[in-house]
Order: sequence, then C-alpha cells, then structure tokens
Amino acid sequence: MGLSIEKKKLEDVKKDMEMIYSMCKKVRSFHLFLKNPIIHSYQKSNILKKIFENKIEEITFKFIEIVTRKSRENILPDIAGEFLVQYRLYRKIEIVEVTTSIKLDKSMKTEFENLAEKYIGKDWKVQLVEKTDKGLIGGYILKIGDRQIDDSVSSKLREVKKRLIVS
Repeated sequence: MGLSIEKKKLEDVKKDMEMIYSMCKKVRSFHLFLKNPIIHSYQKSNILKKIFENKIEEITFKFIEIVTRKSRENILPDIAGEFLVQYRLYRKIEIVEVTTSIKLDKSMKTEFENLAEKYIGKDWKVQLVEKTDKGLIGGYILKIGDRQIDDSVSSKLREVKKRLIVS
C-alpha cells in the first residue's frame, strides 16, 4: 500500500485488489486453485501471469509475483481483503450496513448516512451497503463497525414476548 501511495497508484491498485478479492469470493474454482497444495507455486505463478498480465497495475502484478515466489499464493485472498480494509482506514471510509424490509429510496439513504455520521464523525465518509429482509416486518437494523442499532419491528416484538414470559 505504501508503494502504491508513493507511486500515486493507490486507486488503481485498490481496483486490482477489489477484483482479486471478488474473484476469490465469487469464483470458487479460482479460490480452490490458489489454496491447492498439489499444484506447485511455479505453476500457479505461470497461470496467474496469464490471467493478470497487462490487466492490472504493474505494482500489483509484481506483488503477486513475489507472493507466489514465496509460495504464499494461498493467502492472496486474505491479503487483498486486508488491503481493502487498510485502504478504507487510509481514506477514512466506514462501511455502514443497513437492513430494512423494503428497498430504500434516495431520501431514506441520505437519512441513514446522516444517522451513521453521528456515530462515526463528520470527517469520515459513509459507504452505505443496503440489504433487505422481509422478516423485519418494518424498521431497520444499522451496523456501523462492531456496533448495531436494531430498531426493527421484529426485535420489538421479541422484547414484548420476553417481558410477557417473565411476568
């Protein structure tokens, strides 16, 4: 990451790492290929070269070569994931997950972003990840880092049920 900042290629390297991370998560055969102990590292290096050469930044490509030379290609998904975490910290971006029973419109998204800003501070940017869950009935669940605000109808019904059982 430091080298990509120094070379003013941080955004390009971030895109490469997003692509690698996404490939590992979505393409099971690629992920299994990286973790396969039977395939030698030099073979993996040749295959990765064919996949990525001239498609990603030179810094990223050289990094992948070093990782495979050291026989650490099995941790490439973890490296890409951690790079993205460090990128968000560097850029002061907080991923905020909101779960509702309906799809949010633009004004509702803005309200959730404003609510999240109260918790994380104005100097951080909010990256809103939207999920829908019909089981919530209504309301929302907002996850900011390791904090969770549960203001859903289903959680309130569970609370009422607990009180009735205890009484």
